Amino acid sequence: MDYTPQTSLVPCGQDKYISKNELLLHLKTYNLYYQGQNLQLRHREEEDEFIVEGLLNISWGLRRPIRLQMQDDNERLRPPPSSSSWHSGCNLGAQGTILKPLTMPNIQISEVDAPAESEQALSPTDSRGLKPLQEDTPQLMRTRSDVGVRRRGNVRTPSDQRRIRRHRFSINGHFYNHKTSVFTPAYGSVTNVRINSTMTTPQVLKLLLNKFKIENSAEEFALYVVHTSGEKQKLKATDYPLIARILQGPCEQVAKVFLMEKDQVEEVTYDVAQYIKFEMPVLKSFIQKLQEEEDREVKKLMRRYTVLRLMIRQRLDEIAETPATI
Repeated sequence: MDYTPQTSLVPCGQDKYISKNELLLHLKTYNLYYQGQNLQLRHREEEDEFIVEGLLNISWGLRRPIRLQMQDDNERLRPPPSSSSWHSGCNLGAQGTILKPLTMPNIQISEVDAPAESEQALSPTDSRGLKPLQEDTPQLMRTRSDVGVRRRGNVRTPSDQRRIRRHRFSINGHFYNHKTSVFTPAYGSVTNVRINSTMTTPQVLKLLLNKFKIENSAEEFALYVVHTSGEKQKLKATDYPLIARILQGPCEQVAKVFLMEKDQVEEVTYDVAQYIKFEMPVLKSFIQKLQEEEDREVKKLMRRYTVLRLMIRQRLDEIAETPATI
């Protein structure tokens, strides 16, 4: 990648710009941190516009369940086969699988205590004790091996397995059956989306929700930059999340991008975040010291104004005692 100095400006938000030279320095540090990994970013220029693209890690920070789209509702049925196709004349099921016509064989069931002569007529090649079928009176011995034949009906065919896989969704490697349409992702689990530096926050949100087929509206969520200090900064609709990630630095132990609900999370400034990590006794001691300092300042001001009041009263008395001159 070429990291030669540039002088033009790159937008990083509404009425906010950063020089291309400074952004390239941040990008170089970012790619060195992720050297040899798929999280490295690429940049290019298209119509005099500087564009960075690559994967952005986003952590799940939801407190309420989300709804997955049911793929059955949107799945398209396969068109009926043409007369010239190899499977013409066969029936297609709802999922497009070929259904063969079922015919019930004319089979008679004999009891276990059948004559021994029928047992001697077993075929030498039949290892399960099935008697060869005869044209006039076909018979099938009811033996223990028949149970195994009936149990084979529970084995899924390859077409059924493919259908089940189509009806399953994956969030960070955890599969959910299509019947489970409401769930909450594990807090802090990480996913990623491929975006570029020209995509705003709403566009990234829609792309993420569409990736996992989530029914919830993108307006219910927001992206936050959460620092280990406790500071939470909400990305505005005009911000570019990929640029924000580059400027925050590559290390996710310092800052992460979270997907959270808009009405469940409040922004935390840096000044407030300094006190979040402290225990309650420590915070109470801080409050006590602040109250003591406030009381001292109040007493100091009261003494000052008391002295000033006495001085003013004394001066007024002197003026009143002085005789008026003609």
